Amino acid sequence: MTAVALLLVGTAPAYASGGADKGPVSVGVIGEGLKVKEVRALLKGWYPGARAEVFVMRGGKRVRTVGPWKATESLEVGGHKFERATWQVGKSFRHGDRICSSFGHRGERPCVTIQR
Repeated sequence: MTAVALLLVGTAPAYASGGADKGPVSVGVIGEGLKVKEVRALLKGWYPGARAEVFVMRGGKRVRTVGPWKATESLEVGGHKFERATWQVGKSFRHGDRICSSFGHRGERPCVTIQR
């Protein structure tokens, strides 16, 4: 599965891997068990200068930052334009933790639920 395809799927919590989108904003998580290897935030369209972050929600509350604010890179895949930021994580999370993405100028915050 390509990075873009992973980020465009609906909510798919499973073994620290999955993706979710909310409007033009997506989050993709790659991992095994409860360990997350990588998190990607994607914004459909070109928005040069866009910045993204990823964070953990637990019990409906934001508990920590996974990836600090980061400038995105613009890319085009199959005629579609995107802004993408990627973080190498290499950490384990609790069953039920939600990893969410956010872009500074957007209100959408999609999340992926980590499950055993």
